[in-house]
Amino acid sequence: MKELTEVIGHVRGWRRGWTERTKLQRIDLYTRVTLCALPWIFLVSWGLLPLGATLDRGPAAMALGGAFFAVNAVQCLLSNRNVSLSFAHYRGSEPFPMRRLRLPAALLAVLTGLLVALAAVGGIKDEGLALLVLDLPVAFTIPYVLLVPVRTYLLHCAAFAVALVALLAAVGVPGGLLFGAALSLFVVFLLVLTSTRPSAWSMSVMWQAEDARDMQARLAVAEERLRFGRDMHDVLGRNLAVIALKSELAVELAQRGNAAAVDQMVEVQRIARASQQEVRDVVRGYREADLPTELLGAKGVLEAAGISCTVEGADGPAGIGAPPAIQAALGWVVREAATNVLRHGDPRHCVIRLTTAAGAVVLEVENDGAGAVPEVGGGSGLAGLRERLAALGGSLEAGAAGDGLFRVTATVPLTGPRGLPSPAPRSISPEER
Repeated sequence: MKELTEVIGHVRGWRRGWTERTKLQRIDLYTRVTLCALPWIFLVSWGLLPLGATLDRGPAAMALGGAFFAVNAVQCLLSNRNVSLSFAHYRGSEPFPMRRLRLPAALLAVLTGLLVALAAVGGIKDEGLALLVLDLPVAFTIPYVLLVPVRTYLLHCAAFAVALVALLAAVGVPGGLLFGAALSLFVVFLLVLTSTRPSAWSMSVMWQAEDARDMQARLAVAEERLRFGRDMHDVLGRNLAVIALKSELAVELAQRGNAAAVDQMVEVQRIARASQQEVRDVVRGYREADLPTELLGAKGVLEAAGISCTVEGADGPAGIGAPPAIQAALGWVVREAATNVLRHGDPRHCVIRLTTAAGAVVLEVENDGAGAVPEVGGGSGLAGLRERLAALGGSLEAGAAGDGLFRVTATVPLTGPRGLPSPAPRSISPEER
Protein backbone atom coordinates (compact mmCIF):
# COMPACT_ATOMS: atom_id res chain seq x y z
CA MET A 1 0.00 0.00 0.00
CA LYS A 2 2.88 2.36 0.82
CA GLU A 3 4.50 1.75 -2.54
CA LEU A 4 1.21 2.54 -4.32
CA THR A 5 0.87 5.79 -2.34
CA GLU A 6 4.41 6.82 -3.27
CA VAL A 7 3.78 6.07 -6.94
CA ILE A 8 0.58 8.12 -6.88
CA GLY A 9 2.47 10.99 -5.21
CA HIS A 10 5.20 10.87 -7.86
CA VAL A 11 2.60 10.85 -10.64
CA ARG A 12 0.76 13.81 -9.15
CA GLY A 13 4.01 15.74 -8.71
CA TRP A 14 5.00 14.99 -12.29
CA ARG A 15 1.58 16.09 -13.54
CA ARG A 16 1.79 19.35 -11.57
CA GLY A 17 5.25 20.06 -12.96
CA TRP A 18 4.15 19.19 -16.48
CA THR A 19 1.07 21.43 -16.14
CA GLU A 20 3.12 24.40 -14.90
CA ARG A 21 5.65 23.96 -17.70
CA THR A 22 2.85 23.71 -20.26
CA LYS A 23 1.31 26.96 -18.98
CA LEU A 24 4.69 28.65 -19.20
CA GLN A 25 5.18 27.39 -22.74
CA ARG A 26 1.78 28.79 -23.69
CA ILE A 27 2.63 32.20 -22.21
CA ASP A 28 5.95 32.15 -24.02
CA LEU A 29 4.24 31.27 -27.29
CA TYR A 30 1.62 33.99 -26.78
CA THR A 31 4.35 36.59 -26.17
CA ARG A 32 6.31 35.59 -29.26
CA VAL A 33 3.21 35.50 -31.46
CA THR A 34 2.23 38.95 -30.23
CA LEU A 35 5.64 40.40 -31.08
CA CYS A 36 5.57 38.71 -34.47
CA ALA A 37 2.09 40.03 -35.21
CA LEU A 38 2.86 43.60 -34.18
CA PRO A 39 4.82 44.56 -37.36
CA TRP A 40 2.06 43.14 -39.56
CA ILE A 41 -0.58 45.10 -37.66
CA PHE A 42 1.38 48.29 -38.29
CA LEU A 43 1.89 47.27 -41.93
CA VAL A 44 -1.79 46.76 -42.78
CA SER A 45 -2.95 49.82 -40.81
CA TRP A 46 -0.60 52.78 -40.55
CA GLY A 47 1.68 51.42 -43.26
CA LEU A 48 -1.03 50.70 -45.86
CA LEU A 49 -3.74 53.33 -45.39
CA PRO A 50 -1.53 56.37 -46.21
CA LEU A 51 -0.35 54.66 -49.39
CA GLY A 52 -3.88 54.75 -50.79
CA ALA A 53 -3.31 58.41 -51.59
CA THR A 54 -0.61 57.46 -54.11
CA LEU A 55 -3.22 56.02 -56.49
CA ASP A 56 -4.18 59.48 -57.73
CA ARG A 57 -0.74 61.11 -57.43
CA GLY A 58 0.78 59.77 -60.63
CA PRO A 59 2.73 56.67 -61.68
CA ALA A 60 5.90 57.70 -59.84
CA ALA A 61 4.05 57.98 -56.53
CA MET A 62 2.27 54.65 -57.18
CA ALA A 63 5.55 52.90 -57.92
CA LEU A 64 7.21 54.32 -54.83
CA GLY A 65 4.20 53.40 -52.67
CA GLY A 66 4.10 49.84 -54.01
CA ALA A 67 7.84 49.42 -53.46
CA PHE A 68 7.53 50.78 -49.90
CA PHE A 69 4.78 48.28 -49.09
CA ALA A 70 6.66 45.32 -50.63
CA VAL A 71 9.95 46.11 -48.88
CA ASN A 72 8.09 46.65 -45.63
CA ALA A 73 6.46 43.21 -45.95
CA VAL A 74 9.87 41.59 -46.46
CA GLN A 75 11.12 43.47 -43.41
CA CYS A 76 8.25 42.02 -41.37
CA LEU A 77 9.15 38.50 -42.48
CA LEU A 78 12.77 39.00 -41.43
CA SER A 79 11.63 40.44 -38.12
CA ASN A 80 9.54 37.33 -37.41
CA ARG A 81 12.51 35.10 -38.19
CA ASN A 82 14.73 37.00 -35.75
CA VAL A 83 12.32 37.24 -32.80
CA SER A 84 13.03 33.76 -31.38
CA LEU A 85 16.78 34.18 -31.73
CA SER A 86 16.55 37.60 -30.11
CA PHE A 87 14.67 36.08 -27.16
CA ALA A 88 17.34 33.41 -26.80
CA HIS A 89 20.07 36.05 -26.92
CA TYR A 90 18.31 38.16 -24.31
CA ARG A 91 18.00 35.14 -21.98
CA GLY A 92 21.66 34.31 -22.54
CA SER A 93 20.94 30.81 -23.80
CA GLU A 94 22.17 31.34 -27.37
CA PRO A 95 24.16 34.18 -28.98
CA PHE A 96 22.53 36.05 -31.83
CA PRO A 97 24.53 36.03 -35.10
CA MET A 98 24.80 39.75 -35.82
CA ARG A 99 25.21 39.10 -39.54
CA ARG A 100 21.46 38.43 -39.60
CA LEU A 101 20.93 42.17 -39.03
CA ARG A 102 22.73 43.21 -42.20
CA LEU A 103 19.78 42.65 -44.54
CA PRO A 104 17.17 44.19 -42.16
CA ALA A 105 19.42 47.24 -41.72
CA ALA A 106 19.78 47.57 -45.50
CA LEU A 107 16.00 47.27 -45.94
CA LEU A 108 15.48 49.95 -43.28
CA ALA A 109 17.74 52.25 -45.28
CA VAL A 110 15.79 51.44 -48.45
CA LEU A 111 12.46 52.13 -46.70
CA THR A 112 13.82 55.43 -45.44
CA GLY A 113 14.87 56.40 -48.95
CA LEU A 114 11.46 55.42 -50.38
CA LEU A 115 9.67 57.44 -47.69
CA VAL A 116 11.81 60.50 -48.41
CA ALA A 117 11.21 60.05 -52.16
CA LEU A 118 7.43 59.86 -51.59
CA ALA A 119 7.59 63.07 -49.60
CA ALA A 120 9.69 64.72 -52.33
CA VAL A 121 7.22 63.89 -55.15
CA GLY A 122 4.20 64.71 -53.02
CA GLY A 123 2.95 61.15 -53.15
CA ILE A 124 1.33 61.19 -49.69
CA LYS A 125 -0.85 63.57 -47.78
CA ASP A 126 0.48 65.56 -44.87
CA GLU A 127 -1.20 63.44 -42.17
CA GLY A 128 -0.13 60.25 -43.96
CA LEU A 129 3.53 61.13 -43.55
CA ALA A 130 3.31 60.86 -39.75
CA LEU A 131 1.61 57.43 -40.04
CA LEU A 132 4.27 56.08 -42.41
CA VAL A 133 6.97 57.36 -40.06
CA LEU A 134 5.26 55.41 -37.24
CA ASP A 135 5.36 52.21 -39.28
CA LEU A 136 8.86 52.71 -40.72
CA PRO A 137 11.12 51.33 -37.91
CA VAL A 138 8.77 48.91 -36.11
CA ALA A 139 9.77 45.67 -37.83
CA PHE A 140 13.48 46.37 -37.41
CA THR A 141 13.44 47.63 -33.82
CA ILE A 142 11.39 44.76 -32.26
CA PRO A 143 14.23 42.20 -32.46
CA TYR A 144 16.95 44.86 -32.27
CA VAL A 145 15.85 46.20 -28.89
CA LEU A 146 16.57 42.75 -27.37
CA LEU A 147 20.08 42.57 -28.79
CA VAL A 148 21.65 45.76 -27.44
CA PRO A 149 21.58 47.63 -24.12
CA VAL A 150 18.83 50.19 -23.60
CA ARG A 151 21.28 53.08 -23.75
CA THR A 152 22.69 51.89 -27.08
CA TYR A 153 19.17 51.40 -28.42
CA LEU A 154 18.15 54.94 -27.45
CA LEU A 155 21.30 56.47 -28.94
CA HIS A 156 20.80 54.63 -32.24
CA CYS A 157 17.14 55.63 -32.32
CA ALA A 158 18.04 59.27 -31.72
CA ALA A 159 20.62 59.15 -34.52
CA PHE A 160 18.08 57.59 -36.89
CA ALA A 161 15.47 60.19 -35.97
CA VAL A 162 17.91 63.06 -36.61
CA ALA A 163 18.91 61.59 -39.98
CA LEU A 164 15.32 61.03 -41.11
CA VAL A 165 14.16 64.50 -40.07
CA ALA A 166 17.16 66.04 -41.82
CA LEU A 167 16.39 64.17 -45.06
CA LEU A 168 12.75 65.18 -44.92
CA ALA A 169 13.75 68.79 -44.35
CA ALA A 170 16.13 68.58 -47.32
CA VAL A 171 13.29 67.64 -49.68
CA GLY A 172 11.13 70.57 -48.52
CA VAL A 173 8.85 69.07 -45.86
CA PRO A 174 7.39 71.94 -43.75
CA GLY A 175 8.45 72.47 -40.14
CA GLY A 176 5.11 71.39 -38.68
CA LEU A 177 5.29 68.03 -40.46
CA LEU A 178 8.90 67.62 -39.39
CA PHE A 179 7.83 68.07 -35.77
CA GLY A 180 5.05 65.51 -36.28
CA ALA A 181 7.53 63.06 -37.83
CA ALA A 182 9.94 63.50 -34.93
CA LEU A 183 7.10 63.00 -32.42
CA SER A 184 5.96 59.87 -34.28
CA LEU A 185 9.47 58.39 -34.12
CA PHE A 186 9.69 59.16 -30.41
CA VAL A 187 6.35 57.41 -29.79
CA VAL A 188 7.16 54.30 -31.80
CA PHE A 189 10.65 53.91 -30.34
CA LEU A 190 9.25 54.25 -26.83
CA LEU A 191 6.40 51.85 -27.62
CA VAL A 192 8.75 49.16 -28.86
CA LEU A 193 11.04 49.61 -25.87
CA THR A 194 8.28 49.46 -23.24
CA SER A 195 6.46 46.54 -24.83
CA THR A 196 9.26 44.26 -26.01
CA ARG A 197 11.92 44.37 -23.30
CA PRO A 198 9.50 44.01 -20.32
CA SER A 199 7.87 41.05 -22.07
CA ALA A 200 11.25 39.44 -22.68
CA TRP A 201 12.32 40.18 -19.10
CA SER A 202 9.14 38.61 -17.69
CA MET A 203 9.61 35.49 -19.80
CA SER A 204 13.26 35.28 -18.80
CA VAL A 205 12.38 35.45 -15.11
CA MET A 206 9.67 32.80 -15.46
CA TRP A 207 11.99 30.45 -17.35
CA GLN A 208 14.71 31.02 -14.76
CA ALA A 209 12.22 30.10 -12.04
CA GLU A 210 11.29 26.97 -13.99
CA ASP A 211 14.96 26.08 -14.43
CA ALA A 212 15.47 26.63 -10.70
CA ARG A 213 12.64 24.19 -9.95
CA ASP A 214 14.24 21.65 -12.27
CA MET A 215 17.59 22.18 -10.58
CA GLN A 216 15.97 21.77 -7.18
CA ALA A 217 14.48 18.47 -8.29
CA ARG A 218 17.86 17.29 -9.59
CA LEU A 219 19.54 18.33 -6.35
CA ALA A 220 16.92 16.43 -4.37
CA VAL A 221 17.67 13.33 -6.44
CA ALA A 222 21.40 13.79 -5.90
CA GLU A 223 20.88 14.28 -2.16
CA GLU A 224 18.84 11.10 -2.01
CA ARG A 225 21.59 9.23 -3.83
CA LEU A 226 24.13 10.50 -1.31
CA ARG A 227 21.86 9.46 1.55
CA PHE A 228 21.42 6.03 0.05
CA GLY A 229 25.18 5.62 -0.47
CA ARG A 230 25.81 6.75 3.11
CA ASP A 231 23.27 4.24 4.44
CA MET A 232 24.79 1.44 2.40
CA HIS A 233 28.22 2.32 3.77
CA ASP A 234 26.94 2.38 7.34
CA VAL A 235 25.03 -0.88 6.96
CA LEU A 236 27.67 -2.95 5.21
CA GLY A 237 30.87 -1.48 6.65
CA ARG A 238 30.89 -3.24 10.00
CA ASN A 239 29.38 -6.48 8.75
CA LEU A 240 31.92 -6.82 5.95
CA ALA A 241 34.73 -6.13 8.41
CA VAL A 242 33.38 -8.84 10.71
CA ILE A 243 33.00 -11.28 7.80
CA ALA A 244 36.60 -10.64 6.76
CA LEU A 245 37.82 -11.09 10.33
CA LYS A 246 35.92 -14.30 10.94
CA SER A 247 36.90 -15.68 7.54
CA GLU A 248 40.57 -15.15 8.37
CA LEU A 249 40.02 -16.82 11.74
CA ALA A 250 38.23 -19.75 10.08
CA VAL A 251 41.12 -20.20 7.65
CA GLU A 252 43.64 -20.31 10.49
CA LEU A 253 41.52 -22.76 12.46
CA ALA A 254 41.01 -24.95 9.40
CA GLN A 255 44.75 -25.03 8.75
CA ARG A 256 45.26 -26.25 12.30
CA GLY A 257 42.53 -28.84 11.90
CA ASN A 258 40.36 -27.20 14.54
CA ALA A 259 36.67 -28.02 14.25
CA ALA A 260 35.80 -24.51 15.48
CA ALA A 261 36.41 -23.31 11.92
CA VAL A 262 32.96 -24.64 11.03
CA ASP A 263 31.37 -22.52 13.75
CA GLN A 264 33.13 -19.43 12.44
CA MET A 265 31.92 -20.06 8.90
CA VAL A 266 28.39 -20.62 10.19
CA GLU A 267 28.65 -17.23 11.88
CA VAL A 268 29.92 -15.70 8.61
CA GLN A 269 26.91 -17.19 6.85
CA ARG A 270 24.57 -15.74 9.45
CA ILE A 271 26.10 -12.27 9.19
CA ALA A 272 25.98 -12.40 5.40
CA ARG A 273 22.27 -13.25 5.47
CA ALA A 274 21.61 -10.50 8.00
CA SER A 275 23.46 -8.07 5.75
CA GLN A 276 21.25 -9.05 2.83
CA GLN A 277 18.16 -8.27 4.89
CA GLU A 278 19.64 -4.96 6.06
CA VAL A 279 20.38 -3.97 2.46
CA ARG A 280 16.78 -4.74 1.53
CA ASP A 281 15.60 -2.59 4.44
CA VAL A 282 17.82 0.31 3.38
CA VAL A 283 16.60 0.10 -0.20
CA ARG A 284 13.02 0.27 1.03
CA GLY A 285 13.90 3.20 3.28
CA TYR A 286 12.62 1.51 6.42
CA ARG A 287 15.71 0.80 8.46
CA GLU A 288 16.61 2.83 11.53
CA ALA A 289 19.58 2.01 13.74
CA ASP A 290 18.57 0.90 17.22
CA LEU A 291 20.97 2.16 19.90
CA PRO A 292 20.67 -0.71 22.44
CA THR A 293 21.02 -3.26 19.64
CA GLU A 294 24.03 -1.46 18.17
CA LEU A 295 25.70 -1.24 21.57
CA LEU A 296 25.28 -4.97 22.14
CA GLY A 297 26.40 -5.72 18.59
CA ALA A 298 29.49 -3.52 18.88
CA LYS A 299 30.44 -5.09 22.21
CA GLY A 300 30.03 -8.62 20.84
CA VAL A 301 31.93 -7.94 17.62
CA LEU A 302 34.85 -6.19 19.35
CA GLU A 303 35.18 -8.90 21.97
CA ALA A 304 35.06 -11.55 19.25
CA ALA A 305 38.05 -9.78 17.68
CA GLY A 306 39.97 -9.92 20.92
CA ILE A 307 39.26 -6.31 21.97
CA SER A 308 37.83 -5.84 25.43
CA CYS A 309 34.83 -3.51 25.30
CA THR A 310 33.10 -1.65 28.13
CA VAL A 311 29.72 0.02 27.66
CA GLU A 312 28.74 2.71 30.19
CA GLY A 313 25.40 4.48 30.55
CA ALA A 314 23.41 2.30 28.15
CA ASP A 315 20.59 1.83 30.67
CA GLY A 316 20.57 5.44 31.85
CA PRO A 317 18.70 8.54 30.64
CA ALA A 318 21.30 9.09 27.93
CA GLY A 319 20.61 5.63 26.55
CA ILE A 320 17.10 4.24 26.70
CA GLY A 321 15.77 7.60 27.96
CA ALA A 322 16.79 9.56 24.87
CA PRO A 323 14.22 10.34 22.13
CA PRO A 324 13.99 7.70 19.38
CA ALA A 325 15.48 9.97 16.71
CA ILE A 326 18.55 10.62 18.88
CA GLN A 327 18.91 6.93 19.65
CA ALA A 328 18.79 6.14 15.93
CA ALA A 329 21.48 8.74 15.11
CA LEU A 330 23.75 7.57 17.93
CA GLY A 331 23.22 3.98 16.84
CA TRP A 332 24.83 4.85 13.50
CA VAL A 333 27.73 6.48 15.36
CA VAL A 334 28.28 3.33 17.42
CA ARG A 335 28.22 1.20 14.29
CA GLU A 336 30.68 3.37 12.36
CA ALA A 337 33.00 3.78 15.35
CA ALA A 338 33.08 0.02 15.99
CA THR A 339 33.83 -0.54 12.30
CA ASN A 340 36.76 1.88 12.44
CA VAL A 341 38.12 0.22 15.57
CA LEU A 342 38.13 -3.11 13.73
CA ARG A 343 39.66 -1.70 10.56
CA HIS A 344 42.39 0.56 11.91
CA GLY A 345 45.20 -0.12 14.32
CA ASP A 346 45.53 -2.88 16.91
CA PRO A 347 43.60 -1.67 19.95
CA ARG A 348 43.21 -3.78 23.05
CA HIS A 349 40.49 -1.95 24.85
CA CYS A 350 37.49 0.15 23.83
CA VAL A 351 35.09 2.15 25.99
CA ILE A 352 31.66 3.29 24.82
CA ARG A 353 30.25 5.93 27.15
CA LEU A 354 26.81 7.59 27.16
CA THR A 355 26.20 10.69 29.28
CA THR A 356 24.03 13.79 29.40
CA ALA A 357 25.46 17.29 29.69
CA ALA A 358 23.94 20.75 29.20
CA GLY A 359 20.71 19.42 27.71
CA ALA A 360 22.46 17.14 25.25
CA VAL A 361 23.29 13.47 24.92
CA VAL A 362 27.01 12.79 24.56
CA LEU A 363 28.36 9.54 23.14
CA GLU A 364 32.08 8.80 23.42
CA VAL A 365 33.81 5.86 21.77
CA GLU A 366 37.39 5.65 22.96
CA ASN A 367 40.08 3.10 22.13
CA ASP A 368 43.83 2.77 22.64
CA GLY A 369 44.72 2.37 18.95
CA ALA A 370 45.35 6.02 18.06
CA GLY A 371 48.80 5.40 16.62
CA ALA A 372 47.53 3.56 13.54
CA VAL A 373 44.32 5.50 12.95
CA PRO A 374 44.38 7.60 9.75
CA GLU A 375 43.71 11.32 9.76
CA VAL A 376 40.14 12.38 10.25
CA GLY A 377 38.28 13.12 7.01
CA GLY A 378 40.01 10.49 4.92
CA GLY A 379 36.86 8.41 4.50
CA SER A 380 33.16 8.95 3.95
CA GLY A 381 31.90 7.32 7.19
CA LEU A 382 32.54 10.21 9.57
CA ALA A 383 31.30 12.72 7.00
CA GLY A 384 28.05 10.78 6.71
CA LEU A 385 27.68 10.72 10.49
CA ARG A 386 28.18 14.48 10.66
CA GLU A 387 25.36 14.92 8.15
CA ARG A 388 23.06 12.72 10.25
CA LEU A 389 23.88 14.55 13.46
CA ALA A 390 23.66 17.99 11.83
CA ALA A 391 20.05 17.24 10.90
CA LEU A 392 19.33 17.02 14.64
CA GLY A 393 21.49 20.02 15.55
CA GLY A 394 24.32 17.80 16.75
CA SER A 395 28.03 17.56 16.05
CA LEU A 396 30.79 14.98 15.77
CA GLU A 397 34.44 15.23 16.76
CA ALA A 398 37.10 12.61 16.20
CA GLY A 399 40.82 12.61 16.88
CA ALA A 400 43.64 11.72 19.19
CA ALA A 401 42.89 12.25 22.89
CA GLY A 402 46.40 11.82 24.31
CA ASP A 403 48.13 8.84 25.93
CA GLY A 404 47.71 6.81 22.73
CA LEU A 405 43.90 7.13 22.81
CA PHE A 406 41.59 7.85 19.90
CA ARG A 407 38.18 9.28 20.73
CA VAL A 408 35.00 9.83 18.75
CA THR A 409 32.57 12.21 20.47
CA ALA A 410 29.00 12.70 19.24
CA THR A 411 26.85 15.42 20.84
CA VAL A 412 23.13 15.70 20.11
CA PRO A 413 20.84 18.20 21.88
CA LEU A 414 17.68 16.77 23.40
CA THR A 415 15.75 19.20 21.17
CA GLY A 416 16.21 19.40 17.39
CA PRO A 417 17.36 22.42 15.38
CA ARG A 418 15.75 25.77 16.28
CA GLY A 419 14.30 24.25 19.42
CA LEU A 420 12.00 21.84 17.65
CA PRO A 421 11.65 18.35 19.13
CA SER A 422 13.53 15.67 17.30
CA PRO A 423 11.19 13.68 15.07
CA ALA A 424 10.42 10.13 16.01
CA PRO A 425 11.11 7.39 13.48
CA ARG A 426 8.25 6.00 11.48
CA SER A 427 6.89 2.73 12.79
CA ILE A 428 6.88 -0.25 10.47
CA SER A 429 3.84 -2.39 10.11
CA PRO A 430 4.11 -6.17 9.81
CA GLU A 431 2.78 -5.94 6.26
CA GLU A 432 5.64 -3.63 5.26
CA ARG A 433 8.16 -6.03 6.76
